[in-house]
Amino acid sequence: MVMKEQLALDTNIAIDVLNGNKHIIQLLEEVSTLFLPVTVCGELLFGAKNSGRPVDNEKLFRQFISACELLPNDLAIAETYAEIRKKLKDTGRPIPENDIWIAASCIAHGIPLASRDQHFKEVEGLELVTL
Repeated sequence: MVMKEQLALDTNIAIDVLNGNKHIIQLLEEVSTLFLPVTVCGELLFGAKNSGRPVDNEKLFRQFISACELLPNDLAIAETYAEIRKKLKDTGRPIPENDIWIAASCIAHGIPLASRDQHFKEVEGLELVTL
């Protein structure tokens, strides 16, 4: 598989990295810049706080987050979010709310998203990389 120069990670891929998935880590080593949408950061930090080892996991997750470039939300992403959500509603194919924000961030910044969630295929204009 030929990897992209820039790639945003969905939460499931970030968790794979944090869990030491050698295959995923090896694939991502070919990517020059890894991005995390701020929504993914929130999901990761919630997962750490909600885990059986919140202190250890939060420290690990924060180190991982700091090693990536963040994609913050702004008005352009909010507008993209609204467009995506409306199209999904009109087609009767809703996806989880946080995933709409993640998709909007990637589309607005023109960065492909690595995820195993197939429902991202419903989002028009999103370049999805399945690992």
